Parts: sequence; structure tokens; C-alpha cells
Amino acid sequence: MDDSIAISRIKQGDLNGLETLVSRYQARAVHAAYLVTYDRALAEDVAQSAFVKVAERIHQFDEERPFAPWFFRIVVNDALKLAKRTKRNVPLEELDEDTSQLAALLADPAPQPEQTLEEKQVRETILKAIQSLPPEQRAVVVMRYYLDLSEADMSAKMDRPLSTIKWWLRDARKRLRDLIDSKAEGD
Repeated sequence: MDDSIAISRIKQGDLNGLETLVSRYQARAVHAAYLVTYDRALAEDVAQSAFVKVAERIHQFDEERPFAPWFFRIVVNDALKLAKRTKRNVPLEELDEDTSQLAALLADPAPQPEQTLEEKQVRETILKAIQSLPPEQRAVVVMRYYLDLSEADMSAKMDRPLSTIKWWLRDARKRLRDLIDSKAEGD
């Protein structure tokens, strides 16, 4: 069943439509929320809450547009609100050995066997660096590079001026570059 059929069913009160969307998007929703909150339990709560909001707000959804961007905006916005409340910023040097769990959580559904150890280490370094960013910067990094949203879309969805979004992205890129460079020099 495709998204449009599932949405039509939800609008008619058929929960099978919601089950279809949950099975299709739950893993990615948890991934996106985790990239912002860096807390597995919170990420799962955010994803579950997002599906509840979908069921409650499905009549607001414009069926002329794709479902996934609308849904993931709900996920990232809710994750950002929660991350701001919990202020879960972790300095890069204080991260524990839990990065393998993080990498597994964020890994592609079908990891490529030819992926080298070096590529995996680079990925872990990048994920650690993202985790050390402030919540707003993590959110814009997720929206831009994970959800592929434009800066204008991020500005509208986060209700922030475009200049603020651009500044957060620029600062996040600089911080990530500096953190990754310092990690590379330390090895």
C-alpha cells in the first residue's frame, strides 16, 4: 500500500493505514530524532509521538505534496524541542564507547560489505562530532543533510529567519570541521 492509500485510510478512520506508515517510516523517524537528541529512549518517544500527531492532524496534510517531508519535519521539530529542554550536549572528548551503537543505529539498512574499517572510523568520528553540537545546530544538520531540506524550508519549519538558519549551518560546519581536524591530528 503506498502512502496516499494509507493516508486515505487514516482519514476514513482505518488504523491499518497508520500501521502501514509506522512500518514504513518508524526506523528512519527514530534515526532522525536520535541525530537531534542523542538519546535512544527520547528518540523512540519522539517517533511514537510523531505518529500520534499524524493520526490527529492527517486532515491538515496536503495530499498534493509528498508525505515523508511533512512527517519528518514533525519528527525533527519535536526532537529539537525535546533536546532544548533536556540540553543534552556532550563534549567530544567525553563521549563513551557507545559510538558503535550509534553507528549501528544510523547505519544504512544494507551496509556495503566493501566498506573499509577506515570508512567506518570516519563515520564514527563524524557522528561523534555531530553529537557534540548544540541542539539547534544538530537539527539544521539533520534537516539539511539527512532530510535534504532547503535552507528556506528549514527557516519556515523552525520559524526562524533565513539568516539564522544559514548562520547555524555555517557555524555547525565550522565546528564539525574543527572537531574532525583536531581528532585527525590527535590520532
